[in-house]
Amino acid sequence: MSEDKESVLAGFKAFLMRGNVIDLAVAVVIGAAFTNVVNSVVKGFINPVVGAFGTQDLNQYSSCLKPPCEVDATGEASKGILIMWGSVLSAVLTFLITAAVVYFLMVLPMAKYLARRARHQAAKEEVQEVIEVSELEVLKEIRDALLAQQGQGAGRSSGPGTVPDQTPGSGTR
Repeated sequence: MSEDKESVLAGFKAFLMRGNVIDLAVAVVIGAAFTNVVNSVVKGFINPVVGAFGTQDLNQYSSCLKPPCEVDATGEASKGILIMWGSVLSAVLTFLITAAVVYFLMVLPMAKYLARRARHQAAKEEVQEVIEVSELEVLKEIRDALLAQQGQGAGRSSGPGTVPDQTPGSGTR
């Protein structure tokens, strides 16, 4: 029983210490902080621009589906059916701004960095391949030179790649 408890705790510790969990936790914290930035941009910039054409608070835009629509002090419909399309528009704008910032400030630069890194790695591998091929060529040349020297020094010797002379009277039997 104690062994099972220790293995469960060890497994849980390993799960927590994996890089994925820590990266996810950091992403959630940064995402929460980033949400405040985006909400500030929407409230401080987008809403006033929209306010130039109507109300400054997008949440105030609504339509009455079933009259008579009456809204109480809390913003809830007390009579009728009220469609709050302004809050949907605000959420869509917040999402689009968040997506644009994430794409242009995080995804696009990371993609360019990874592409540059892949090109660098490919060039490095190509150079390594050329070095390996040139090493192979040098080794072949050394082999050929050794074979040529061996052939010159011993006359008609039987080395690798040579066939012994078997003509009558040559001394081989």
